This record gives sequence, C-alpha cells and structure tokens, in this order.
Amino acid sequence: MAVRVGVLGATGAVGQRLIQLLDPHPDFEIAALTASGSSAGKTYRQAAKWRVDSPIPDDIADTTVTATDPDEVPTDVDLLFSSLPSSVGAEVEAPFCEEGYVVSSNSSNGRMDDDIPLVIPEVNADHLDLLEVQRDRRGWDGAMVKNPNCSTITFVPTLAALTDFGLEKVHVSTLQAVSGAGYDGVSSMEIIDNAIPYIGSEEDKLETESRKLLGDFDGASLSHNSMAVSASCNRIPTIDGHLENVWVETQDDLTPDEATAAMREYPSLDLRSSPDPLIQVFDEPDRPQPRMDRTLGDGMAIAAGGLQESPFGLQYNCLAHNTIRGAAGASVLNGELLLEKGYI
Repeated sequence: MAVRVGVLGATGAVGQRLIQLLDPHPDFEIAALTASGSSAGKTYRQAAKWRVDSPIPDDIADTTVTATDPDEVPTDVDLLFSSLPSSVGAEVEAPFCEEGYVVSSNSSNGRMDDDIPLVIPEVNADHLDLLEVQRDRRGWDGAMVKNPNCSTITFVPTLAALTDFGLEKVHVSTLQAVSGAGYDGVSSMEIIDNAIPYIGSEEDKLETESRKLLGDFDGASLSHNSMAVSASCNRIPTIDGHLENVWVETQDDLTPDEATAAMREYPSLDLRSSPDPLIQVFDEPDRPQPRMDRTLGDGMAIAAGGLQESPFGLQYNCLAHNTIRGAAGASVLNGELLLEKGYI
C-alpha cells in the first residue's frame, strides 16, 4: 500500500512541483494539502495559480485545501512534505512533529540545528539516523529531516566525489535562475538585461550547509567537515537551472582526468528518484548550460563540465535544476530514504 502523504504550503511554486512529482509516485498517495488561511476551504484549483509545465492532476484539482495546522491534517497521514516559507516553517513544523508526523522539509529553518539531519541521500544517507538523537532530545513521536538549499545541492555532490583527495578550500560563484526566488521574487524590470550580484543569506547557506553535509556522524553527534568554503551568489535571467563555477584545492594532487573519473564513478542509490548516473560529466568545454542540461535525469541529475587545472586548484562548472533537484525533488528523495530506512 502507498504511504499517505500531505503537502504543507501546497499552493506555492515548490508545493506545485511537489504535487507534480508525488501524484504519479507509486509509493506515495497525496491525502492532504495545506496552505494559508486565505486558501483554506477552497478547492486546490481555486486556491492555486498553477504554473507548473503540466496540467493540475485531475484527482488533486478538486481536493479541498486545509489550514496548515496539525488539527486539520488526517491522523492516518504518515509523511508530510513541507514547502513553507522559512518564517512559517519555524512556527508550524515542530508542532506537526510533536503530534507524530514525519516531516521532509525544503524550508531553510532549522537546517543547521545539530539534531536535525540535513540530507542529500546519495551523499550522506547515514546522517538520517540523527533522527534517533532528535527524538530522544526533543521528545517527538514524529521527526524532521531537511534538504539543503538549491544552490548547495548543486555543487556538494561533486565535492563528495572528490573527498578522497582531501578537500581543503572551495570557492564557488553561482549563477542562479529567477525561479529560485519564487514567482514574485524578482521583477522583470530588475532582471531583464541584468545580473544581480547579491542574494540575501544565500552565501552563508552554501558555506555552512556544505560543511554539515560532508561531515561525519558517529551515531551520537555530527562533526562538520573542516574544509574552508567561500561563496559569491548572483541572480541571472534564466528561468530554471543554477549554474555554478567551482574552484577546489585538495591535500593530494588532483588532475582533471582524475576528477572526471571520480565524478562519473560516484554512485547513485537504489531509490526511485535518484538518477543513474548521479553526476553527468561533459567533455565539451561549453557545457553544462541551463537550457540544454537542467532536465538531465528527469531534472534530478547533477551536470558538470569544464574541468581544468587553475592556479587555485581544480576548476569546473556544475548545474542542477533548482526547483526539481534543488527543492521538491530533493524532499521527495528524502521521503523515499525515510521509507527505505523504516522511519515511516
């Protein structure tokens, strides 16, 4: 039987993408949709201004949206996918966990808490067992797992492939699509014929989340990776697909050929949403490109290319679809991992 799931913040951009991914999923059955008070009581078709590149699923369109409150979600729902704004998530996610719900969240609140696992399944699936520490410490019957920021997800798998060479310093400059800011996040007058060299709090997320993701969990506590990370984040006028320029300094010598092999050989997982290969490496120097490569692996693959030596170590580019791999798809993948490991 499929696991009954709900979507918190179902009318927003990531909520819509979650519905698109969950509706055909063989392991999950959408049983609850929540949104703000202004949407509660309406059908989903009435409440959501649908913008995903496929029609609203027929079985979802007439579902009644409820308030984002544990009392409004059926008790037989086992897993909640949260796409709430972080300010809202900080207020309501914990009460759902207290009531026994397991939450797979895309929201940024709590990502760096030392008892909340921040997970990219192909990179650090073992961190999920931090949930035992979390439940013991917080007294929750439920649990909460987070996926990282969309820009962090783009480059961390490529770093994970290089860890055997000893990561010391990482510099990353992002070229981030406008969809990462939400539909109303960047006006056309701001971004057309322009690039914006600042995205609030984004640099800190890349610098801190990457070290947590690549840290070590000993069964009781998590130690962050010691590498130094510096980030510069830029908004550019592409719709989807975050492109990033990366420079990596390692303890051991690392040639472009060795890095290419390590990325191509980096393993995927036997989870439905995990692509194989996880990292697709291009030999062409002008790839990856957002318009051409963001949908590799149904939007869940990481693309890399342009690997070369530089005065600052290895240099390369990487790309991921920010609303699929970087947001909704990441939460769904964490849901699959929760199911595989018996947390739901």
